[in-house]
Amino acid sequence: MAIEIKVPQLGESVSEATVATWFKKKGDAVTRDEPLVELETDKVTMEVYAPASGVLSDVMFDEGSDVEVGTILGKVEEGDAPAATAAPAQEEESAPAPKEETPAPAPAAEAKSDLPLSPAVRKMVDENNLDASAIAGTGKDGRLTKADVQAHLEGGAKEEAPRPAAAAAEAPAPRERVAVAPTAPDPEGREERVKMTRLRKRVAERLKAAQDTAAMLTTFNEVDMTAVMAARKQYQERFEKKHGVRLGFMSFFVRAAIQALQDIPAVNGEIAGDEIIYKHYYHIGVAVSSPSGLVVPVLRDADKLSFAEIEKNIGALGVKARDGKLSPNDLTGGTFTISNGGIFGSLMSTPILNPPQSGILGMHKIQERPIAVDGEVVIRPMMYLALSYDHRIIDGREAVTFLVRLKDAIEDPQRLLLEI
Repeated sequence: MAIEIKVPQLGESVSEATVATWFKKKGDAVTRDEPLVELETDKVTMEVYAPASGVLSDVMFDEGSDVEVGTILGKVEEGDAPAATAAPAQEEESAPAPKEETPAPAPAAEAKSDLPLSPAVRKMVDENNLDASAIAGTGKDGRLTKADVQAHLEGGAKEEAPRPAAAAAEAPAPRERVAVAPTAPDPEGREERVKMTRLRKRVAERLKAAQDTAAMLTTFNEVDMTAVMAARKQYQERFEKKHGVRLGFMSFFVRAAIQALQDIPAVNGEIAGDEIIYKHYYHIGVAVSSPSGLVVPVLRDADKLSFAEIEKNIGALGVKARDGKLSPNDLTGGTFTISNGGIFGSLMSTPILNPPQSGILGMHKIQERPIAVDGEVVIRPMMYLALSYDHRIIDGREAVTFLVRLKDAIEDPQRLLLEI
């Protein structure tokens, strides 16, 4: 019996994915719960597992195809895997078998309109009033992909541009698009063009949307890291021995940020239509770099976590990000974000909001600098802090106060224990 392999639920607000990699090909033996295909969403990559043991009898979508939740990716013929894979081997030895199968793909071009369209492709075709049978398909068995439809639309625009009369008023638009198009390829082949991943495109869209929507402003301060560095040096060995994890700077900043958020609740809020949502829970996103791009896994209810729990959870999420194992649940629901550009050597930056959040804290490189303390110039390990915020909900006074509260807590870590 053939069992369908379907696109699973992809997480909050995610309905579409791209087929990134098939780990098996049609006719391969598979084992129940074995990874069959990797899907890439605009947030994470995730694996789809074999629903049963047997043979991968059908692959409906090639790599690069866009699919929606519930779409059938392929089928597994349930049964004894070795026995099932023996049949194709015998057919290869039989001369008549190839002769009967080789003509099969020939009529694909003529019957292309009868091939099923993915929901995403069907949507594009319908929205643009296109004839699917008139578009050349590059997918499996000549199926259409979103890229095929997009290429057809772009090609059509170029052909229609010279038409006079009715199209004359629209002529400037194509010329404007041409002006910002990429330059011609280098004749010596010194360029490399790589298609953006779904995650990279989504990151770009979200960052641009944040700039277009929010009244974004950044305020700066600097913090003396002497006390925190002394505390780490004094307790690092005992902390690691007891908890099995190193004491890092991030746990101090997470706790300090939560304390400041409790004092300035607008920074932990968001705008929803004509309402402001004040959130009395603290899901702190920690921006990390992954092979696929920037991701922001979330520490849920971070106000209830100890220093050791914060460090352990951040470490675990970092490993999942590096290995591409983050789930949609790991990346959703954050109320405030912390980004540490200092690990890459950044001295100062203006972080971009992570919508729909209203604030993001930027940490930076610790650098020894001369500063004035009690009328004397001393050398101290200093860090610049940046708070980018949505000015529609957060006033300048609140933003500055937030950074000052955080600065005070870092420069006097005992405040974090006493919660003052």
